[in-house]
Amino acid sequence: MHLKSKMNHFQRSVVVVLVAVCITGVFGIPLGDPKFLIQAFSLEFSFVALAIVAAKNFRYAYIPNFIIATIVIVGNTLSPKHIEIMSTLHPFYNGIVLIVGGYILQGLLLITNAMAYKKYKQAISNNKTV
Repeated sequence: MHLKSKMNHFQRSVVVVLVAVCITGVFGIPLGDPKFLIQAFSLEFSFVALAIVAAKNFRYAYIPNFIIATIVIVGNTLSPKHIEIMSTLHPFYNGIVLIVGGYILQGLLLITNAMAYKKYKQAISNNKTV
């Protein structure tokens, strides 16, 4: 039972990071290029859905969490406009939102998701041996 409570702790950490990503996205969407509004909302809804799924049943969220966090980091890195905004911090607010939402929180999502996945796999293997 103790391992299960630990897994829930890590699962909650993943959900907290996903909620933080969603909040950052709400602030960031109005700052973005209007021609990418549909993509921005799609990504935002993906994070909302992942937060809900991770809160209810983590096993369905861990792979999408890894994939989407990686896509966001790579996408920000490959976008010359994003790199320019982040390196010059002009406009300042956009740069901060891109750095926090696109790197810091995505990195935290990868880390907390990996830790939660590790505990999840341990719990599964312990249940098989009992």
